[in-house]
Amino acid sequence: MSLITLLLTLTSCNANFKSVGVDKFEEIITDSKIAIVDVRTPEEYADGHLKQACNCDWRSDDFLSQMETAFPKTTPLAIYCRSGKRSAAAAKVLVKAGYTVYNMKGGYLDWTACSKPTTQYDVETFTTDSGIPVAITLIKHGTLAISYNGKTIHVDPVGGYGKPTDYATEFTKADAILITHEHGDHFDKVAIDALEEDGKTEIVTNANCAEALGRGTALSNGDTKTLFGEIELEAVPAYNYTEGRTQFHPKGRDNGFVLTMDGLRIYIAGDTEDIPDMAEIKDIDIAFLPVNQPYTMTVDQCVNAANMIAPKVLIPYHFSDTDLSGLPGQLPQIKVIIRQMM
Repeated sequence: MSLITLLLTLTSCNANFKSVGVDKFEEIITDSKIAIVDVRTPEEYADGHLKQACNCDWRSDDFLSQMETAFPKTTPLAIYCRSGKRSAAAAKVLVKAGYTVYNMKGGYLDWTACSKPTTQYDVETFTTDSGIPVAITLIKHGTLAISYNGKTIHVDPVGGYGKPTDYATEFTKADAILITHEHGDHFDKVAIDALEEDGKTEIVTNANCAEALGRGTALSNGDTKTLFGEIELEAVPAYNYTEGRTQFHPKGRDNGFVLTMDGLRIYIAGDTEDIPDMAEIKDIDIAFLPVNQPYTMTVDQCVNAANMIAPKVLIPYHFSDTDLSGLPGQLPQIKVIIRQMM
């Protein structure tokens, strides 16, 4: 019997949530079908949280509505707070609403007292058609880590740009690494070496990066590849077209990527403007669009790109000091999530 089947059976028998200590909680969250939720305030979350844990504040007026929007009732939830009190109260509400819930006794205080791993990177969690969580760690700038069904995909890992990232200590080995192009804020051999496990990590990139690395699969715009036998990956165009900018990202050289995992479609645009090719990118759930003029898009270009793609969720990234405060108001039909992806 699998861990998740056992846990579901226990909960259905008890008709209540199950509170467990930190060691058992750590064991439970190794199951990739369980979503991890930190129900503390955003300020507490920002100071440190469990890896792959998203944040939904128990004290917010629409807590249950947020949870029901984010997670189907078929997705088991592992939740925690500072000491276990708020999460226990949240668990009661969630169980009553139809969720399977596991609460960590002692909360974050006990977790850190036991020297369990934590992080300060924001995480956004989405679910596939089958209710499997997809946790996207927003590392910085153009750098992401996507965890799904026990696999982790790193996108444009860079150690030294902006806030330093130590991939050797902060992350486990990658199952796949995607590299959009060869600029230094996207292509870092040291970071790639730290994440790569010999013979096990798939590297997918463009021709220039594959040549510079001496390994990896080079995809051209329009090429496709299947990762792990279940994730469909498509390389899509990413380039500048505005006069005076075309030297930054010439047409045909760089890639954006579209990943499809159990029906959930994620578009990672790479460095690009609002190119007409975006009109061919359909049925996107989450879009990462760069807003870093003059190298990528202006805010108005981002709005135009979002309207072409029509994603359910837009997460601007690679935006440096661009003012994004007006972006949500310009895209009322799209959920815009702004995080520290500078």
